[in-house]
Amino acid sequence: MDFINGKELLSLCEKYSLPISQIMLKREATLGKSDEEKIYSRLSTSLQIMKDAAHEPIKTPSKSMGGLIGGESQKIVNTATSSRDIALCGETLTRALAYSMAVLEVNGEMGLIVAAPTAGSSGVLPGCLLAVGESKNLGDEALLTGLLNAGAVGYLLMRNASVSGAEAGCQAEVGAASAMAASALTELLGGTPEQCLSAASMAMSNLLGLVCDPIAGLVESPCQSRNAIGTANAFTCAQLSLSGIAHPIPFDEMVEAMYKVGCSLPFELRETALGGNASTPTGCSLCRQKG
Repeated sequence: MDFINGKELLSLCEKYSLPISQIMLKREATLGKSDEEKIYSRLSTSLQIMKDAAHEPIKTPSKSMGGLIGGESQKIVNTATSSRDIALCGETLTRALAYSMAVLEVNGEMGLIVAAPTAGSSGVLPGCLLAVGESKNLGDEALLTGLLNAGAVGYLLMRNASVSGAEAGCQAEVGAASAMAASALTELLGGTPEQCLSAASMAMSNLLGLVCDPIAGLVESPCQSRNAIGTANAFTCAQLSLSGIAHPIPFDEMVEAMYKVGCSLPFELRETALGGNASTPTGCSLCRQKG
C-alpha cells in the first residue's frame, strides 16, 4: 500500500476506490505494523494539542520569548467581533487566521505544538481544519480524516523535496503546510483525490520562491503572519479546486519545481537571518536588541 509520489497515490485511490486519507491510513497500518485504532488514538492526541495551541492564546495572550509576537490572535478575534465593518474575510477565514497565528504564539513561548510539517509553519493546518470544522459542525472524526490526508501530502513533500526553511526557504515550510491544508480541506468538503492534489499543487505554486528570513533569527516574525497567508492560500486553493479549476502543473512536477527553486535561493534567504526582513535596518536593530 506504499506510494512514493502523487501519481502512485492517485493510482491507489483509483484502484481501491478510496480517498487519500484512507490510503494513508492503510499505508501507516501496513508499514507501521499498527492497527487503525492505535493510529487514530495518536492522531487524536495531535488534534487535541492543535486545539489547545489554537485556543489558549486567544483567551490568555502572552509575549513570546523573543518579544516580537504575542496577543495578535486575540486582536483578530476582538476586532472581528467589535468592528464588523472591517471584518473583510468572513467568519470562517477570520477564525482560521486567528488560530494559525495563535499556534505561532504558543511556539514562540516554547509551548506544546504539532510541527505539521515544521514548528515555523505549525499554524496553517490547525488554523484551517479547526475553523472549517467549527463552521461546518464537523466532528473530530472528520478532522482526523483531514490530518491523514494532510499527512500523505506532507510525506510526499518530505520524501521528494524538503520541508526545511534552512534547505529550501519558507516555501518549503509555510508552502508545504499550505499545500497539506489545501488538500485536506478539499477532501473534507467532498473533493476527489485529483482535486486534492491539484489544490496542493496550486498552493505550492502560489508561494513558490518564498524566502526564509526570520528577524533576529527567531521563529516569530515574519513567520507568524506568513502562517496566516498560508492559511488564506489553502482556503483559496481548496475553493478553486472544488469549483473545478485545476492547476495545470501536476503535483509531482510542482514538488520538484519547488525543491529546485529552494536549492537555488542564496543562503542568505534560507533561515540564516542574513537577508530579507532580517537584513533591514530595523531587522538588524532588533537582532542587536535580542542579542
